Amino acid sequence: MVALSCRAGCGACCIAPSISSPIPGMPNGKPAGVRCIQLTDDNRCAIFGRSDRPDVCGQLHPEPAMCGSNRDYAVAWLDELERSTSP
Repeated sequence: MVALSCRAGCGACCIAPSISSPIPGMPNGKPAGVRCIQLTDDNRCAIFGRSDRPDVCGQLHPEPAMCGSNRDYAVAWLDELERSTSP
């Protein structure tokens, strides 16, 4: 598995998947397809590295299969993952 750095301006992983744990400003988490309130205008995490960032966010790491070559690919891949893992 090849580790990547996040693509500047992407934010796909902060929009496409659902997050069931509390997020500062979103105490009930967030549904799939909804922009996280902590995603800044330039698509960076405002709580990156903080203890109140959901564990699931820190466990999701960018990989070539997930991120592809552009943001649209990443959103589509994460949307499919969300659909395939939802009840």
